[in-house]
Amino acid sequence: MNEPIVDAHHHIWRLAATPWLQGPPVPRIFGTYEPLRRDYTIDEYLADATPAGVVKSVFVQVNVAPGAEVDEVAWVQSVADGSGFPHAITGYADLAAPDVADVLDREMAAGTLRAVRQQLHWHEKPLYRFATRPDLMNDPAWRRGLGAVAARGLLFELQVFTSQMADAAALARDFPGVTFVLMHAGMPEDRSEAGWAAWRAGMAGLARCPNVMVKLSGLGTFDRACSVERWRPIVEETVTMFGPTRCLFGSNFPIEKLWTDYATLVATMRRCLEGLSAAERRAVLHDTAARLYRL
Repeated sequence: MNEPIVDAHHHIWRLAATPWLQGPPVPRIFGTYEPLRRDYTIDEYLADATPAGVVKSVFVQVNVAPGAEVDEVAWVQSVADGSGFPHAITGYADLAAPDVADVLDREMAAGTLRAVRQQLHWHEKPLYRFATRPDLMNDPAWRRGLGAVAARGLLFELQVFTSQMADAAALARDFPGVTFVLMHAGMPEDRSEAGWAAWRAGMAGLARCPNVMVKLSGLGTFDRACSVERWRPIVEETVTMFGPTRCLFGSNFPIEKLWTDYATLVATMRRCLEGLSAAERRAVLHDTAARLYRL
């Protein structure tokens, strides 16, 4: 019998409220995305996910219009109230903003906020770049905002590339009271021998920080494919370094829907985890996320 699944990283959206889906398509890290330029509703997500064994889920912010982050949380909560999904919300906040504490309080009042994501990933390739600078996490104003996250008992969802992992590990050491959830297994985009070595070294540094967890999500981003051959090395090495009780599954749907279906994605992940015991698989697929997001 297959283990039940908590999907710790998925999206729903309204086209009208999601600026990056509007206007002419522009190059994106995950490639051509015309099929996503529409509403992706909770009903469609449930049709994708529940046949694969998903019993609970966590919504992750989708970069709505500036200033609408509280509205996003409130809308997702209204969806959850009507459908029963999602069970927790990761919202957006600009941690360097002077009003970040007020934004967090309003988001917590608006819905079941459990985490905050502000995407910090920066890359020398402009296509892969999101943050305006690679070291935003070292900025004193930004760190004050992270203190506001810590004071409210929220997780911080950490999205960085390999080149930023040393700074990220220092951040985790400086904020031992914050639980960091590393996105997409550290986004290993460079499959050269040197790239693998750098990713392993960065991940090992993060693994030495007991307050860093890892989402096994978004693994098709750079290959734009769902593949046991390509995913297994990332999954196995990550679980070996962090242990299954610090790893959790996320679908990254509907982004991954550009190149696969939900059933195939789950089957692929299960094959990547087949070397684990049943209890270890359950940790990765269900228990770790349920514990972290208080589901």
